[in-house]
Amino acid sequence: MSGLFDKTTGALGKSLDMRLLRHNITSANVANAETPGYAAKKMDFEESLSRALDLEEFGQIETSSPDHFPVGKGAVNSVRGDIYDNPDINHSNDKNTVDLEKEMSTLAENTILYRSAIELIKKKLGSMKYAVTEGGR
Repeated sequence: MSGLFDKTTGALGKSLDMRLLRHNITSANVANAETPGYAAKKMDFEESLSRALDLEEFGQIETSSPDHFPVGKGAVNSVRGDIYDNPDINHSNDKNTVDLEKEMSTLAENTILYRSAIELIKKKLGSMKYAVTEGGR
């Protein structure tokens, strides 16, 4: 069953996981927009996912530390998002670093990309369904 889905489907699935995490982080930023001293968080994963897709083609290589880049089969599944304090911020008088407009635009962009990934997965599954049901006629 592991050969049923291709590299693209795995990457889209991982992208959905990471976009859900980004949504949660950004939502927490929005919820804490009025909290004094709250430091806004940011998450990046696109570069790690791209690198993992490139390294997926190589054979399995043993690593001696979990901090090493994964190489070979399973590299995409081990991608983690980098969560850090947002450096692109302006401090307000109460030391809160949330920029509500930027956070809302990040939520909107993330939602669009999440829905796009879902549509791509639906199309891939639809073509598999067609191959199984209609392809033999």
